[in-house]
Amino acid sequence: MTLSIITAEQAAGLVRDADTLIVGGNGGTGAAEAILAALEARFLDGAGPHGLTLINITGVGAVTEKGLCHLAHEGMIARVIGGNFGLQVPFMRLVRDELIDAYNFPQGVMSQLCRAMAAKHPGVLTHVGLKTYMDPRQDGGRMNARTTLPLVELLELQGQEWLLYRVPGPPSFAIIRGTSADEDGYVSMEHEGTTREDLSIAQAVHNAGGTVICQVKRIVKRGSLHPQMVKIPGFLVDHVVLEPEQMQTYGTQYDPARCGETRVPVAMIAPDPLTERRVVARRAAFELRPRDVVNLGVGISAMIPNVAAEEGIEDLITLTVESGVVGGVPGHAREFGTAINPRAILDQAYQFDFYDGGGLTCAFLSFAEVDEAGNVNVTRFGDRRDGSGGFIDITQNAKRLVFNGTMTGGKLDIGVENNRLSIRRDGAFRKFVPQVGQISFSAALAAERGQQVSYVTERAVFQLEQGAVTLTEIAPGARLDEDVLAHMGFRPRISPDLREMDARIFRPGPMGIGRSFLELPARTRKVA
Repeated sequence: MTLSIITAEQAAGLVRDADTLIVGGNGGTGAAEAILAALEARFLDGAGPHGLTLINITGVGAVTEKGLCHLAHEGMIARVIGGNFGLQVPFMRLVRDELIDAYNFPQGVMSQLCRAMAAKHPGVLTHVGLKTYMDPRQDGGRMNARTTLPLVELLELQGQEWLLYRVPGPPSFAIIRGTSADEDGYVSMEHEGTTREDLSIAQAVHNAGGTVICQVKRIVKRGSLHPQMVKIPGFLVDHVVLEPEQMQTYGTQYDPARCGETRVPVAMIAPDPLTERRVVARRAAFELRPRDVVNLGVGISAMIPNVAAEEGIEDLITLTVESGVVGGVPGHAREFGTAINPRAILDQAYQFDFYDGGGLTCAFLSFAEVDEAGNVNVTRFGDRRDGSGGFIDITQNAKRLVFNGTMTGGKLDIGVENNRLSIRRDGAFRKFVPQVGQISFSAALAAERGQQVSYVTERAVFQLEQGAVTLTEIAPGARLDEDVLAHMGFRPRISPDLREMDARIFRPGPMGIGRSFLELPARTRKVA
């Protein structure tokens, strides 16, 4: 077999009008950046392609640039089926302004859909998404009014309700990424921070008679890759694009501690500054228990590993990221999806098998809106059309949920002074509202399943008790009426045991929770 090495521009030139394109990548990692940039340049030069259907498993980009932001052009994309748009904000305008058809499915479903397409199955049958906007009794995953074709069905099987997410049609083009390709096109990922579902993408497109292009940073001698390191066999790859300057993430050229080549001392990880976001992350860390297997979402929740490292408890729990990373200290912002010192890096679909099956003992996630019933919205609010990512897979299956965020949003100025919370200027809008704009998390379903639910902010902590959002803690320096109740769109139930948040949260330096953490009851290893 002779390896076909082409330029990024040549690769972009192979994409035809109306192709169904699957692009790999996860957060800030795994994107074939050179090819995506070349595809954008070709379109802006007036050479097309036009009318593409884009399939992306989750958000890929650096919020307003890079990754799938390159493809956010009216006329280039006709339809998108994606797991998340929060890291590719320009896509939100196309969705919001009704310029493209748009679907959002849970990230785990998107990952499994790649396997379904590879095996030519009709779709993915799962409980994930019931009683949320994925449910066809609500929106069926459709993101705007112009999107009318249903792709989600409600079925009853063995006395239970299920959702069938249909495959969106045969894919015709794949853009994926690896580290090394040998002279026969066998691809390994030894420098990647995630391995994603690139194999399934390549299988799906190959089996549909399409074209698979893989970007790598180096070409090596035929047969020199260890077979256990090869992630994609050469016969699945039609062309390789060589990009020696390929960055590991959107923030790091290459860090061997993010792919397991080396491990660094945890002491080298600098603590985050003591801001209102750090306060939330610190309070949330009190919800950890020994032997927890934890998922961490984006935003403030992604700051919790930094707290755990500072407190010296990071080895007593197992932190995971939906991208497939297990263990270590997960990164955030442009490093999201990867971890420093990971213990294992799984293909993403396996991580979601574990999540969807109820394996997580605890999950920390962000919120944009919380309503009186305890429902949470993270997917559609204001001008944003973020989509779910792994949020629904995780919140419908983890045993304990901790939602984290600031009490209000928009231009707030809050800090810590003299070991107390100082609210210098409150946010411009409320996050605790009478009714959420879209149900991303159903509190009623959580109650049916016996999940424990908390909502942590910088100034107050709430629990979901007796079907009501219940205020249980208030920060030192915060006033109940003026700083908490006045900024909520409903009056919460107030616990008769209302108390102050732990004072150590508001002091500089480590909180010293390591000793008391060891005395907490450990989570059981068995799944109910």
